[in-house]
Amino acid sequence: MSGQELAEFYGYIAELAGSLGHADREVPFRGYTTGLLLPLERKSVEPMAARIDPARAMAAHQSLHHFVAKAEWSDAALLAAFCGSVLPAMQAHGPIAAWIVDDTGMPKKGRHSVGVARQYCGQLGKPENCQVAVSLSLASELASLPVNYRLYLPEAWANDAERRRKAGVPEKIDFQTKPAIALAQIEAAVAAGLPKGVVLADAGYGADMKFQARLAELGLDFIVGVQPRAKIWTDGRQPLPPEPWSGKGRPPTNLRRDKEHPAVEAKAWAMTLPTETWHDVTWREGTKGQLASRFTAARVRPAHLVGCGVPTAPHRDYWRNTPWPEVTVLAEWPEGEPEPTKIWFANMPACTPLAELVRLAKLRWRIERDYLELKQELGLGHYEGRGWRGFHHHASLCIAAYGYLVQQRLALSPSDPTNGQGGNTEPERPKAARLPKGYIPRGSPRKTRKARPELHRHHAHPNRCPTGAHAATMSVLSATAAARSSAILTIE
Repeated sequence: MSGQELAEFYGYIAELAGSLGHADREVPFRGYTTGLLLPLERKSVEPMAARIDPARAMAAHQSLHHFVAKAEWSDAALLAAFCGSVLPAMQAHGPIAAWIVDDTGMPKKGRHSVGVARQYCGQLGKPENCQVAVSLSLASELASLPVNYRLYLPEAWANDAERRRKAGVPEKIDFQTKPAIALAQIEAAVAAGLPKGVVLADAGYGADMKFQARLAELGLDFIVGVQPRAKIWTDGRQPLPPEPWSGKGRPPTNLRRDKEHPAVEAKAWAMTLPTETWHDVTWREGTKGQLASRFTAARVRPAHLVGCGVPTAPHRDYWRNTPWPEVTVLAEWPEGEPEPTKIWFANMPACTPLAELVRLAKLRWRIERDYLELKQELGLGHYEGRGWRGFHHHASLCIAAYGYLVQQRLALSPSDPTNGQGGNTEPERPKAARLPKGYIPRGSPRKTRKARPELHRHHAHPNRCPTGAHAATMSVLSATAAARSSAILTIE
């Protein structure tokens, strides 16, 4: 980094440091974020400490470890300060277009690190022992950044009082589904007055109709993925009225459907549409050319359950006394594929052009880039502690460091840094100092530890020294120091 770039980085850190609650935390904050930006293979506390302060590696390690694992500063306050610093830079290049909900998995062994359980890990593409966190990101056409990040606590963890105590899980944290965590993050963003965008989420969230209903209550537009088997009413059809009252008990109020009046699956409906209803749409320029596919859209009414898209009984599977509001169903069927590959529900106005729906739905790719850089470049998954506080502190610091990179990229070029039009838009990063001579990381195999040639390697005499004898040379001192110490330690 040049002197000016270093001054800009320190200014960014000083601006955020006020949210940490104590002036003494600015130094470890600057050290930790600097370590995250260094070109290190591993972004855990020890290797970062050895690189940012080689002469005081042990003291730096203790300081950074306390700061990330023990210090009682607020993640929410830091992320709020981060938004106040980086969002204006994003908005200077265009409005916020979307709020992106997603989760990410980080492989983790053992059972004592907070939240670790066998669950689906997107990084590995299969169920595995991992930690999963839910995040909310704000995205424009040129950049995106996470503004909220919280660990998903599996039910087995939420109900295990002993593991919760050891990991420091706050008492107020109980079991919540991922859609419930995401809704809490969205509600917090609305309450904070963050600039609104269309909420984007995959089918893991969109299939939960409570999630869709709550977004509508908050006055937010959304385009969310749903399962191909999601049931819909087409051609203006609606569910049947409640069953006639028999005169006994409470009158039925729930709507219904039956074999003579069925809803249809979204994918099956899309496959019956004539060819002329499918249109080629290009949504952006990729690294290998324009990204395009075939899409169609229509106004329909959802017909599946409140909680999911899989019906359970032919007559009692609706569980609502009013029909769902109409939405636009958006379907993608790439050329050459045997069937449609993706289905979305969107509550945007019926007049919204197909190209606009596609452009917004496909903006979810930005969260994938965010996670890729947060993991590969900034060590989001490298935290080695087990506690709740350390897990979230490390993530918040990674996001703060990432915000600096986003800010610098936007300052370097107003064009999209991903489409090859802006030239070299990667900001300069700090340079790592050399490791101190003889540095050996913790946990290194014993056979890799080399004897220090300057130390006197004579072994002490195995027997106790009798009264009046001189003490044997100490094996951990140099020869000169050993001779001097021998005179001092002579037993009278």
